[in-house]
Amino acid sequence: SARVSSGPWLSLSCRMLIPKKDRQAVYRYLFTNGVIVIKKDMAAPKHFDIDVPNLYVMKLLQGFKTKNFVKETFSWQHYYYYLTNEGIEFLRDFLHLPADVVPNTLQKPITRQAPRAPREGGFRGERREGGFPS
Repeated sequence: SARVSSGPWLSLSCRMLIPKKDRQAVYRYLFTNGVIVIKKDMAAPKHFDIDVPNLYVMKLLQGFKTKNFVKETFSWQHYYYYLTNEGIEFLRDFLHLPADVVPNTLQKPITRQAPRAPREGGFRGERREGGFPS
């Protein structure tokens, strides 16, 4: 039997048709969080955070990896993908978002109030003779 090593058949067989609403859901989730975790389970009916088949999410992110839109780490049967600056720009254009909108991973954390001073007896009350809190 002859093997097809090039030509239009090869490129068509390597692509997967993914519905637009599913693609948009994955892109929106990825841009919002800046990261995504995917269990290596092609038979899973849905991704555990997005209402999209797990296989679609895996294939979309594999495509992003080849375009250097994400960095990939694999550990304990889970893929961890992190958006790169190029990926942020692509998703911003795709989702029609303004330049000031950034993923949660790039937002500055909200500063908390300074901790209160301990009460008179310390944090856990007075200590007994043995040095342990009561």
